[in-house]
Amino acid sequence: MAESRSSVVSSFTIIKGSLIDETYAVFREWDFDKSRTENLIRVREENTIGAKSTHWARDVAKVISRRFDPAGRDRPLVDLAIAGCARDVWKPLLLFHLTRDEFLVRDFLVHWLYPQFVQGAFRLHTDDVVTYLTMLSKNKGIEWSGKWTESTILRVASGLLRMATDFGLLSGTVHKEFASYHLSEASFVYLLHAMAEVEPNARRIIEADDWHMYLMDISDVERELLRLHQFRKVHYEVAGSLAQLKLPCGSPGEYAKELCA
Repeated sequence: MAESRSSVVSSFTIIKGSLIDETYAVFREWDFDKSRTENLIRVREENTIGAKSTHWARDVAKVISRRFDPAGRDRPLVDLAIAGCARDVWKPLLLFHLTRDEFLVRDFLVHWLYPQFVQGAFRLHTDDVVTYLTMLSKNKGIEWSGKWTESTILRVASGLLRMATDFGLLSGTVHKEFASYHLSEASFVYLLHAMAEVEPNARRIIEADDWHMYLMDISDVERELLRLHQFRKVHYEVAGSLAQLKLPCGSPGEYAKELCA
């Protein structure tokens, strides 16, 4: 696994976009008997993603190399693509895995887009995101990759809105509006497993900021847990501030295998 870039703000990956179809295509043909470098060389040399130019194929390989650890942390995502997982299930999981090292995407979704949603914002514009980026640049502990010009900031602001649109959170072209977003049951349960892998406390899982990336609040999460408990798909009990959650599998990898079966 490459060194973590979880606190690095990179304009390159944002401007290149979500690359949902390209990432799925690359992972669909992933060969675990070969190294990550060998797999990504194949993407460039054999153009397995059907890129219109060698330049674009190279950029896609570079972004995927930065974002993912296919043989390690992100293997369940790759296994699901190889198994032909439905896109409506796989795409939200891609967002979760992508934001583990894409600090800016996660911060934008959790700390800017979600509050806009809660406040009832109607239309969102690039200039609104420029203001967010300007404020973020004042925060300490964040590493800004490269030199950001005014043009770079505008392109990144536009790129963030476009990524939110690609993942179904927003709709529209020039003027962005919130879409009617719904997280599928399989995606929701996978995310529970992924969160439980690093945070075993049920209450903290329910209150996790990660749900805000899907425009969900605590009540949304609890409502879905109660529904799944009713149908015996998870075990969820709550008493005051205490909560107990038992999931069907021991890890996101195990659950991915269940989905692939």
